Amino acid sequence: MSKYQVVGIGNAIVDVICQSDDSFLNLMGIEKGIMQLVEQSRGEMLYGAMENRKQAPGGSVANTLAGIGNLGMSTGFIGRVHDDALGRFYAAEMVKGGTDFVNDPVSGGELPTSRSMIFVSPDGERSMNTYLGISAELGPDDVSVDVAGQARILFLEGYLYDKPKGKEAFKAAALACRNGGGKAGIALSDPFCVDRHRDDFRTLVKELDYVIGNDHEWKSLYETDDLGTALEQAAADSGLIVCTRSGEDVVLVQGDEIVNVPVNEIVPVDATGAGDQFAAGFLFGFASGQSLEISGRMGCVAAAEVISHFGARPQTDLKTLFAEAGLPT
Repeated sequence: MSKYQVVGIGNAIVDVICQSDDSFLNLMGIEKGIMQLVEQSRGEMLYGAMENRKQAPGGSVANTLAGIGNLGMSTGFIGRVHDDALGRFYAAEMVKGGTDFVNDPVSGGELPTSRSMIFVSPDGERSMNTYLGISAELGPDDVSVDVAGQARILFLEGYLYDKPKGKEAFKAAALACRNGGGKAGIALSDPFCVDRHRDDFRTLVKELDYVIGNDHEWKSLYETDDLGTALEQAAADSGLIVCTRSGEDVVLVQGDEIVNVPVNEIVPVDATGAGDQFAAGFLFGFASGQSLEISGRMGCVAAAEVISHFGARPQTDLKTLFAEAGLPT
């Protein structure tokens, strides 16, 4: 029997969030609506410029695990934080949210705990400026075979491929999971991440059990402006692909089965975490043996909840929302 229904591996990042307008973004030289990596000095400057900032444990996969934990599944997170104030905050908040933080905070060394300065515009777009810090040092030594090998589902973060040690950690976790009878998959993370690691990601699409991405990421992966062409190639390569499309139908393909799940558009208060919580709902359905359609609908309900308020994690009981939508819980 698996100890964990879902285990994630990814960057352990403290999210620091504030509201800002477009003129502030222009003044600070921040590109709107994307995630940019920044050096420590710029990160400290942006942190100091934030007004009424709030902090919360973040990182794409960790946010997904929080959503799955909200739904009552057993979850574990493989990540790396420093033994500093932010690192101890991060580990404690993950545990409080119901996810085992399986690696102790690291003492010594010079790299602090990772943090992302997130500026939320009035239209709900989030502009993320991430200083990776110690999470970029995540390596195979941080992967417990007992944890990854006892996962029914393993969820991997594409951003890990930005560092060689992260890539090795990724491979070690996926191997342990699949050797233990579990299924391993990946989130493509963002189009720029795909651009950086296209060849590796194309290989992973063929080797892993499922892949989640948005339309921009899939088109980048197969170097085409036509989404249909990209998804046709992806479906030929992978056992299960999922494509979200910002307010349009979600497309899920497994073998000969193609499912389109409609999205009820709402005006976002804060788009932070929409993709992460879609993944949470989808993986909850996937891990509990639901159909592609039900799993996709669960993802849409979870995503709609998180964009209705500030922050990247659900604030409402998702099972209640599922029940209201006529979904199994």
